[in-house]
Amino acid sequence: MPLRDLPGVLTRAQLDRTVGAIAAVQSPTGALPWPDGHTDPWDHVECALALVLGGRLDEARRAYDWLARTQAEDGSWATSWSGEQVLDADVDTNQCAYVAVGVWQWVCVTADRGLAGQMWPVVRRALDFVVGHQQPGGQIAWCRRADGTVDPDALVTGSSSTYQALRCGIALAELVGEPQPQWEVAAGLLQHAVAVHPEAFLDKSRFSMDWYYPVLAGAVRGAAAHERLARDWDAFHVPGVGLRCVSDRPWVTGAETAELALALAATGQPARGSALLREVQHLREADGSYWTGLVFDEDVRWPVERSSWTAAAMVLAADALAGGPTRALFAGTGLPTGVLLPPGACRSSDALCSTFC
Repeated sequence: MPLRDLPGVLTRAQLDRTVGAIAAVQSPTGALPWPDGHTDPWDHVECALALVLGGRLDEARRAYDWLARTQAEDGSWATSWSGEQVLDADVDTNQCAYVAVGVWQWVCVTADRGLAGQMWPVVRRALDFVVGHQQPGGQIAWCRRADGTVDPDALVTGSSSTYQALRCGIALAELVGEPQPQWEVAAGLLQHAVAVHPEAFLDKSRFSMDWYYPVLAGAVRGAAAHERLARDWDAFHVPGVGLRCVSDRPWVTGAETAELALALAATGQPARGSALLREVQHLREADGSYWTGLVFDEDVRWPVERSSWTAAAMVLAADALAGGPTRALFAGTGLPTGVLLPPGACRSSDALCSTFC
């Protein structure tokens, strides 16, 4: 599907240049690295999503081939790579889960099931690994250290993103005819933890991602989503500049601004999202790339880098706001939800919720 104009914000030609800027950083191995040369699996997949939207399917296939080659036997990926060499052997569970979102997006955009068949074993191993780190309250332990020990703490942002990945994984399982009921239960428990039990997670409320990600990833929807976004809007939004990464720092970042715009598109507020995305176009360069952020009280771009994943977030947000397939992907249109806890059923005697209720 072709890229779409987002009137008053970005044209198709501008978006195509941005996709080209992402493709230009791809290494011969297929990895899509940060400006410093390292690759992490989550941002790698986000860049692949943008490549697919821009019709760069050969480059996207190479990105998924890289994931297939570098996956460990237990389904995990290390957090940091140089090509196909591990730089940091810690494992972030959320980074491992996101491959499911990428493969499902490929199916939805291209209608080609071939890649899904090839990548299904990769997705199955990855999500089995992630579900194996689910805690009794439903949240997902965020990290397995290089020495094999598991950090039992959970993060709102990571667990929210993992919920979206599980939904995409369940859809892929249905597509290939291999249902995974354990993922359906895990998804329901995870959604409940994110939506109802903030005490299950480390307090990262200073960071904008912990504010909007439960909405972006679909763990919080409806009136609760609108209320959540309204609650901290003024704490994070800088009118005319963009979204703070951290509430008490004079620093706006392109990726967070674009992701919030995408969350607005997914919750039926595309006009508001377009206005927000327009604000942060001061980070754009003529070649389509984007600076990572701006320290706005000094008018200084920081860090001094143009990041592929910031560019990818812009492409995804613009596509969603223009009514492209990204809106349905993040709105969860047609995606299974998992086995959700019935409204009002959360109480101390519930086996499904015995840890926190």
